[in-house]
Amino acid sequence: MTSNQWEALIRIIKGKEQADPLTGFIIDSPWIPGWYGINHLNYYASDRMWLDANKKVLETFPDTLFLPGFWSEYGMCTEPSAFGAKCIWKESQLPHADRIINDISEATRIKVPDPECDGLLPFMLHRLELLQPEINEMGHEIRFAVARGPLNIASFLLGTTELMMAIMLQPDEVHAFMRTITDFTVNWLRLQKERLPSIDGILVLDDIVGFIGDAEVQAFAVPYLKEIFAAFPAQVRFFHNDASGLVSTPYLEEIGINLYNFSFEHSINEIRALAGDNIVLLGNLPPRDVLAAGTPQQVAEETRKMVAAVSDKRRIVWSCGGGMPPDVSTENIHAFLDAIKTSFV
Repeated sequence: MTSNQWEALIRIIKGKEQADPLTGFIIDSPWIPGWYGINHLNYYASDRMWLDANKKVLETFPDTLFLPGFWSEYGMCTEPSAFGAKCIWKESQLPHADRIINDISEATRIKVPDPECDGLLPFMLHRLELLQPEINEMGHEIRFAVARGPLNIASFLLGTTELMMAIMLQPDEVHAFMRTITDFTVNWLRLQKERLPSIDGILVLDDIVGFIGDAEVQAFAVPYLKEIFAAFPAQVRFFHNDASGLVSTPYLEEIGINLYNFSFEHSINEIRALAGDNIVLLGNLPPRDVLAAGTPQQVAEETRKMVAAVSDKRRIVWSCGGGMPPDVSTENIHAFLDAIKTSFV
């Protein structure tokens, strides 16, 4: 992210007036390799291909934010790998992390990983450190420390169904599991900040928060996410949950979140009413059915409808309701960006 882009994001988070509407997208390996024309294994294995692909995105769309920007990741294998999960790689698909336990009772044997030397995490950090001079030469900085949230990580290590059952039937064991994962996540975020001092933002992604009820959100999400977002002082505290968000949204401010990306199934007006006026909302065009599957004309039309339906257009980064999905074309992104501009003329 350039200094001007970062400053624009900080301004909108602080509630200051924007001369022009701000747009942005979460991008990572579900979209970038296919758009760039390489397979997933090359994207993960080659630092050069990873850098060139991200650079091409920025050159093609220089007037929008890409979040978190130069995201060094290995799909959903990233954090589970530090816990010892077997990672399964296929040439043109996202990798898959096998679970490491079959029952919540086994979680007590799991120790807090060391992010400096466990799993794929050292490779992620070294990639950024090695390529940081070239990233800086492009006029960009690494701005975000990134981690999956504790419920999300737990769902990979144990299994989603098993985690949901354990939350209801064995809450004490789940809390112990959350303690281990949260301690790891805080350490991981702090290590990223320590090694890359330009970082001034935290991005946490956890869709499992959208799978549970209000009492469970208060017990198993709010306290642990609060610790994670306080890992170090950060101007931007960005949360992604594109599963159901109506239950968890009222707790965003308590957790410390100031930027939120949510499901397209909830309107911006609906989320604003629940989140309050202090949270910047990032959304909310349907990512798969419109941004990926629509024609440029359909994308433009639906984008204009989205903007027109929003009653309060302050503190919004216009985007899609979730991360950039596979198969979104250059033409469709340009159609979205152009439609946003013309909606504010």
